[in-house]
Formats: sequence, structure tokens, C-alpha cells
Amino acid sequence: MTESAHEIATSVADGATLTIDDVTEAMKDVVDPELGINVVDLGLVYGLHIEDDSNVVIDMTLTSAACPLTDVIQDQTNTALEGMVNDVHINWVWMPPWGPEKITDDGREMLRALGFNV
Repeated sequence: MTESAHEIATSVADGATLTIDDVTEAMKDVVDPELGINVVDLGLVYGLHIEDDSNVVIDMTLTSAACPLTDVIQDQTNTALEGMVNDVHINWVWMPPWGPEKITDDGREMLRALGFNV
């Protein structure tokens, strides 16, 4: 797949062009239930891929492989992307392991506001 086809697809919901940035922004509505910060700014989203048929594949991790919240995150992801994409598949990945260095500057500010020292 070419890079442009990889990054841009036609959304079946409204005929508009769907971009990685659109999906990334929508994923900011998906909040880690334990920390209360979105998965993008926590650095949990490792990759987003838009297929030609407006299906989205997300490479995502969690703060811990033992985290029992994959169903909650999947449900929130489906809701956040509803109407934008045909289908969503999350590849749960554990390598490289998540660490605090993956948190964005915005995520660090949000965590500081909650009293975390990051």
C-alpha cells in the first residue's frame, strides 16, 4: 500500500477523507479508566493504520500487561470512532513495553494537575 493510501482513506460514513490525524484526535476521547488521561497523551497508542475500506487497525498497549481493562478501552474506542470508520481492530502489543517516557507533554500536564510527579 502506498503511503498516501495508508494514511488517507475515504470514510464510508460521510464520504469525507479520513486521516490519521482525524483518528488520533478522536482517540483522545478514549480515557484510561485508572488514570483518567486519554490513551493518546499517555503514549499508549503505538500506531494507527487506515485501510482502503475505512477499517482502522490500532497498535496499542496498556500501562501493564496484567491490566484487566482491555474490554473497557475497546468499547470506548468503538464509541469514539463510530461513524468515522467501518471497523476497528486493536492489536494489543507489549513490545516495546510502555514507560512514562512515552507520555506526551500534554499528558504530563494533565497528570501533574492530578497530583502526579512526572
